[in-house]
Amino acid sequence: MFHKIEDWDRAYSNASHIHRSDRWPEAWVAPAAAFRDALSAQGRAKLNQPYGEGARQRFDLFLPEGTPRGLFVFVHGGYWHTLDNSYWSHLAAGPLAHGYAVAMPGYTLCPEVRITDIGREIATAIDAAAARIDGPVVLAGHSAGGHLVARVAAQGSALSEATRDRLKLVIPISGLSDLRPFLRLKMNESLRLDPEETLRESPALLHPPEGLRLLCWVGGSERAEFLRQNRLLASVWTGLGAEVAVWEEPDKHHFDICDALADPGHQIHGVYAGA
Repeated sequence: MFHKIEDWDRAYSNASHIHRSDRWPEAWVAPAAAFRDALSAQGRAKLNQPYGEGARQRFDLFLPEGTPRGLFVFVHGGYWHTLDNSYWSHLAAGPLAHGYAVAMPGYTLCPEVRITDIGREIATAIDAAAARIDGPVVLAGHSAGGHLVARVAAQGSALSEATRDRLKLVIPISGLSDLRPFLRLKMNESLRLDPEETLRESPALLHPPEGLRLLCWVGGSERAEFLRQNRLLASVWTGLGAEVAVWEEPDKHHFDICDALADPGHQIHGVYAGA
């Protein structure tokens, strides 16, 4: 009846849990590049827009046909220390089809900076993109990106009040809401988390803003820790007054859960674009 995690590194290792996991991240490269090329040819892709002086402090902005209804921001994962925003460009197809402009920010990776610094960068990137696009703002992020959008949405972040007032929905996808377990992982040699930072940067230990709507979305076939982390943020923020939904999508794992964003017909888009 009792359960205790003995191997923390394995608990957060997604590749070892997924059949043919060696396909990723390469499986995303070609469709992302083709999408950027197509949108650039139409004059609807504004690539590598600076929001700071750092080499990775850039965002790609994809524009719908006609005047945008609002702004959809997608923040990539990679456990805060790998990958970049170029792998996921094609996921903008769904929000674009529903009239939303899509911003995909990059950010400086650990160990060059700390997770606290990345959160500040993402807040600055969102503010910069929001300054260009009117209307409601939807934040989504995958894995470490799910942590970052929840952290940015929480009270006390560097996000401007003007942008915060425009938040319509926050969607952590396989998000990491409590960073304290990472103190036990070998990965922390790169992340350099300390106990104080885990308390300060864990969304599940922070307060949501008034009026926030939160959708915690995770694949039903994901590792137990990702299912727990997903439910944890939903449970805590429900108790703090947020309007919350939890969705464990059947038959999805950590690497294919995001594919729905590229499909304009997927039900996820009705959550923010249907009203």
